[in-house]
Amino acid sequence: MISVAEALDALSELARPLETETVPLRAAAGRVLARDVAATRTQPPFAASSMDGYALRRVEVEPDAMFRVIGEAAAGHSFEGTVGPGQCTRIFTGAPMPEGTDFVVIQEDVTRRGDLITLGRDVGSKDNIRPAGGDFSTGDTMSAPRRLGPADVALLAAMNIAGVPVFRAPSVALIATGDELVMPGEAPGPDQIIASNTFGLAAQLEALGARPRMMPIARDTESALQTVLRLAADADLIITIGGASVGDHDLVAGVAADMGMEQSFYKVAMRPGKPLMAGRLGGVPMIGLPGNPVSALVCGTVFVAPVVAAMQGLPLRPARRLTTSLACDVPENGPREHYMRARLGPDGLEPFGSQDSSLLTVLAGADALLVRAPGDPARKSGDTVEYIPL
Repeated sequence: MISVAEALDALSELARPLETETVPLRAAAGRVLARDVAATRTQPPFAASSMDGYALRRVEVEPDAMFRVIGEAAAGHSFEGTVGPGQCTRIFTGAPMPEGTDFVVIQEDVTRRGDLITLGRDVGSKDNIRPAGGDFSTGDTMSAPRRLGPADVALLAAMNIAGVPVFRAPSVALIATGDELVMPGEAPGPDQIIASNTFGLAAQLEALGARPRMMPIARDTESALQTVLRLAADADLIITIGGASVGDHDLVAGVAADMGMEQSFYKVAMRPGKPLMAGRLGGVPMIGLPGNPVSALVCGTVFVAPVVAAMQGLPLRPARRLTTSLACDVPENGPREHYMRARLGPDGLEPFGSQDSSLLTVLAGADALLVRAPGDPARKSGDTVEYIPL
């Protein structure tokens, strides 16, 4: 049995970045930028007004000064002439600054009668101009790798990048195992339950930028499991759920070994999630998750998420941990690292009273995993602890 840190190190050897592809900008959100991209234009491409008002010469700005309005400039419609002494143009936000002007007086500081304006007495010194290149210039780069969020997509659009180089999204085969499972919507027999893990993990994977494939449920026979594993052979990552322990009906390890799996590790010193397995099957990384639903989803957070990130070209890093205060006393921890379902409140972090790995209602009500180190001593309310946000 190895530690969580050792398991992550082993997984880092299995996870390799996939090849890259170019996708339309509209499809780039959530993907990981594969290489630096350079702006093909300057933003803004010209000095532009940041306010509605009047463009004129700064040297002529003084209280009660009068100017003749000789034209108008709007966004997408510049003033073609040159503004001379004693003259100005009406200008709107985003419009190019007319030649001869270097100052915008906002309309609230102006009195206009016909084609004449008079400045107020408190115009101020701010020129209300966005300089050319104030945001970025041609050749400025967006660095890779990075997961592209809405602001990144907007910036790429402004940089005039229509096709975005990204790492290919991993195809992940999800294989639930067990005679006891039926799909949601089916009528379970008296000894059966609904398969929930694959749906939770699929949602988790989609949020990570992967493309989950829900395979047929593998029944508790070697031939059924072999068939489904062969169907998953073209995936980038295979995840089995259940059947990874040591009972008579836990077939995954043995069947995978018979099919040539190169096992990296089996069993991790953690709660929940001890019967975790990983390796390569036919050159494809494979992770065997426990069958208990909470165990599967916690292992998805702790192990699968870093692997999927690494396959998309990001560094393989442990799940992000934050610190906060305990809202209640907790007893001494046992010999395994414990990921306790907990809720953040105004007084700090409070773990749920029941930590049974079958209770999805507890996991659904949690917004954090309180992380307890092996042998962590009893803690008092107010102590600082680490947690993983959910």
